Amino acid sequence: MPLKILIVDDEVTLRETLTYNLEHLGYGVETAADGESAIKMVRRSQPDLIILDVMLPGLDGFEVCRILRSEVNIPIMILSARDDEIDRVIGLELGADDYISKPFSMHELLARVKAHFRTAKMIRDEVKNLKEPTNESDNLNTFGNLTIDYKRREVKINGKTIVLKPKVYDLLVFFSENQGRVFSREALIQNVWKWDFHGDNRTVDVHIRWLREKIEADPYNPIRIVTVRTVGYRFEG
Repeated sequence: MPLKILIVDDEVTLRETLTYNLEHLGYGVETAADGESAIKMVRRSQPDLIILDVMLPGLDGFEVCRILRSEVNIPIMILSARDDEIDRVIGLELGADDYISKPFSMHELLARVKAHFRTAKMIRDEVKNLKEPTNESDNLNTFGNLTIDYKRREVKINGKTIVLKPKVYDLLVFFSENQGRVFSREALIQNVWKWDFHGDNRTVDVHIRWLREKIEADPYNPIRIVTVRTVGYRFEG
């Protein structure tokens, strides 16, 4: 089955243009003209990627992104006629995976769509090809009341499982394997996001905040993931 993309935009011409170009590449395409319809379609059909305009009638794209991110881990690419930095930051903080300003190059948008799917495939292949640990203890890493089960991709605090978004989990795993080392945002992007990253490096800060909210006793005074001023972040364990 072809990969499915949901286009959410109230401009008929843009929906039709995107649909034509994406279907030409072999993707399956669904469209929605408003936020409420988009949410219903995502819940029903679970697309593989969402292209979401900010300026929508009723619920705007930011609110739609917030609602969907609380329910699904589907990649979300935000489109906006506003190119303000604050809008990009808001979109990333709400959980968007990419942000592209209107007017945009169709070639660039299609390249970003391909990159998202290529990244997903590489991650699936990497996970598939991982060697199984020889000892049960190799599956686990413990830092005080924090336990990471690499085989099960499971994280527990005080024995209670906590739910992490996939990329937040990947970030924690990378930190756990490099305890005590300081990494810049750029280094974290290179090692955690890796392939064809098109977002703003502020997305690192957003994911750090999400991770702190899950594993720190006081996220506003973190002791596990500390900020090294002007440099980046260090995992203390």
